[in-house]
Amino acid sequence: MQKLDGKTFNVVQDNIEKLKQLFPEVFTENKIDFEKLMLTLGEHVEKEKERYEFTWNGKTKAIQLAQKQTTGTLRPCKEESVNWDKTKNLYIEGDNLEVLRVLQNSYRNKVKMIYIDPPYNTGKDFVYKDDFQDNIKNYKEKNQENMKSNPETNGRFHTDWLNMMYPRLKIAKNLLSDDGVIFISIDDMEIEKLKMVCNEIFGEENFIANIIWERSFSPVNLKKHFSENHDFILCYAKNINVTNCNGLKQTEELLSRYKNPDNDPRGPWQSDNFSVGPAVPEKIYEITTPSGRKILPPDGRCWLLTKDRYEEFLKDNRIWFGENGNNVPRIKRFLSEVKNTLTPMTIWKYSEVGHSQEAKQNLKKLFDGASYFDYPKSINLIKRMLELYSNQDSIIMDFFSGSATTAHAVMEINAEDSGNRRFIMVQLPEPTDEKSDAYKAGYKNICEIGKERIRRAGQKILEENKDKEGIEKLDIGFKVFKLDDTNLKVWDEESADLERDLLDLIDPVKEGRTQEDVVYEILLKYGVDLTVPIEETKVADKVVYSVGMGYLLICLERDLTLEHIEEIAKKNPARVVFYDEGFKDDTVRINAQQILKRYGVEDIRVI
Repeated sequence: MQKLDGKTFNVVQDNIEKLKQLFPEVFTENKIDFEKLMLTLGEHVEKEKERYEFTWNGKTKAIQLAQKQTTGTLRPCKEESVNWDKTKNLYIEGDNLEVLRVLQNSYRNKVKMIYIDPPYNTGKDFVYKDDFQDNIKNYKEKNQENMKSNPETNGRFHTDWLNMMYPRLKIAKNLLSDDGVIFISIDDMEIEKLKMVCNEIFGEENFIANIIWERSFSPVNLKKHFSENHDFILCYAKNINVTNCNGLKQTEELLSRYKNPDNDPRGPWQSDNFSVGPAVPEKIYEITTPSGRKILPPDGRCWLLTKDRYEEFLKDNRIWFGENGNNVPRIKRFLSEVKNTLTPMTIWKYSEVGHSQEAKQNLKKLFDGASYFDYPKSINLIKRMLELYSNQDSIIMDFFSGSATTAHAVMEINAEDSGNRRFIMVQLPEPTDEKSDAYKAGYKNICEIGKERIRRAGQKILEENKDKEGIEKLDIGFKVFKLDDTNLKVWDEESADLERDLLDLIDPVKEGRTQEDVVYEILLKYGVDLTVPIEETKVADKVVYSVGMGYLLICLERDLTLEHIEEIAKKNPARVVFYDEGFKDDTVRINAQQILKRYGVEDIRVI
C-alpha cells in the first residue's frame, strides 16, 4: 500500500522529471551534470559576467518560496457557504501563497483565466511578508495582528512588494491551463517592475497586451501636476501559440451604422476611406466621379487599390461617391462580410466598461446604501475579460478577491449566456478597521464582506432574470474553505517530540478536527476537485466517504476486518484510502491489498 506523504505538488521534482525526458544524458546518479547540460544546449548558454538581468534583495528566496511544498490544508466551513451540496464555486480564506500551493495538486493546468487586483504599493497598502520556514504559522500569527502597510520610508519599498508578488505569480502560472491567460491590475507605481517580473515568469513571447482602463472621468483639482484617471491591466498567456481571443460582440450601435442607401442587393453596408498612406506610385492616379469631377489622392497619400483593381471594384458597385455622385470616393464594406466579433483595442473607456465611482455606487446599493470599499473594480470590466478569454465551462480564479467583483461578474455573465463558469476566490481575512462602517455593521474582516456580496449579488441576479428560461439552474452558491495547518499529527512538520509522535500513531488526527476535515485534505493531496460530490454512507457498519459517485472511497474507521474490506471492494472503486493504523491486525492489513486487487482496485493508499 502506498502512503500519502501529506505534501502538496513537488514543483522541483516535476521539473527534474521533465528535464530527464528531454536530456537523460545530463543525469549522473540521479544528479544533474551542469557541464553536460551546457554542452547539450550549445550556444544557447549565457556565459558573460555582465548580462541583462532583473534582480533584487530576496529574489532567490522568493523563487524558493514558489517551489516549497506545504502540508497545509483547507478546512470546510459549511455554515458560511451557500448551496454546499450543489455548487461548483469556491471561496477560500487565507494567505494566497499558501492557498495557491495547497491547490496545485487539484487545479494544476485547469484554470482558464486569472484576474488579480493586488496591492498597488502606494505606501498605504498592506504588503504581506512571507516566512520561508513556516508560512502557515506566520499567517496565523499575522492574522491576529493589525495588518501592516508598506510605507515608502521603508528602505526596501519595492523589494518587499516584489518578494510578495513573485512566488504568487510563479504558482499562478502552474494553475493556468495551456490556453489560459492572466490579467493583473496595477498603477504607475509598480507597472515597470510588474512587467519585468511577468516577462520572466510567463515569457516575453507570451505578453498579450498592456490595457489602459479609464477608471475615472473627472479631474482631481488638488493634484499638483496631473490627475491620473487610468489604471493598467497587464495580460499574459501561458502559451500564446494555443491561446485564442474570442473577440468582442458586435454592438447594436455599431451594427446601426450599416445602411443601404443605393438598395444594393448584397444588403447593408458602410463606406470606408479609399485613400491611404504613405504614398505608393502605382496607386496614384486620377479618378473621375459620376458627376464628372476629377480627383487625385491627397498629398502624401495614394488610393487603396491599383488602377486595374479600382476598375474592377467600380464595375462591381463597390465604390461610393455619395448620393449626388460628386464626393471623394469611398469603398463599400458590407455587413455580411464583417466578422461576428471585433478585435479588442488596448484602451478601455469607462463608457464601455464602467469606472471606479460607478462600481462603488453599485456596490453601495447592493449593501443598502452602506459603503465598505473605496475602490472596487467595475463588474463590466471583469466581464469584458471573461468575454474575451473564457468559455462557458471555464474555471476563473481571483486570489486577491477583495470585494469579490470577479465572482459577481462570473455569475452575471453566466446568467446572460447560460454558462457554467466556476469561480475560485481567495482572500486574506484582513481585519476591518474598528472605526469603519464595515466593522460597526458586524463585518470583522474583508472576507465577511466578500461572502455577503456574493450572496446578495446572486439573489439580485436571480430576481432580475426571473423570467428567463433556465435561470433556476444558475449557480449562485459557493463552498467556503479556510486555510489551516494539516489535520494530521503525522504530517505536522513542526513535530520534534518522538514520544508524542509514537502516541500519535494511536490517534493521528488533531484535537478539534473532524473526519470530514481529513477527507477534504485527502482530496487536496490526491489532486481531486474540491467540488466533486461526496456522500457519507455506511458499509458493513463502518462510515465510508464516497467521492465522485464511488470513484474514490475513503474509510477513516478503526478495527477494520477482512469482511469490511470485502464489502468495500464490492463497491468497485478505482481508489481507496484507509488509516494506516485502521486495520484490526497485521493479517487484515496484509490480506486487504490482495482482496482489493482481486476486485480490480489498484490504487490503494493509507495515511
